[in-house]
Amino acid sequence: MKAKKIYLNYDEEGDFLEVSFGKIKDGYFREVKNKYFERIDNKSGKVVGYTIFNFNKRKEKFVDIELPIPEGIFA
Repeated sequence: MKAKKIYLNYDEEGDFLEVSFGKIKDGYFREVKNKYFERIDNKSGKVVGYTIFNFNKRKEKFVDIELPIPEGIFA
């Protein structure tokens, strides 16, 4: 079975953290909670990542948020 990669990218200037399941694909964002967004793949309609805006400015340094993991991502 081929291993799946999870990519983490923090943009200091824009102050956002991006988590992608595989390489970033064309898609759009849908807000889950205040400044928490999921990236949706244009072709499949599946969740392919998450973005957290104002990541470093948040009072809590450890972000504890429940986000649904796409089915089969860790299979």
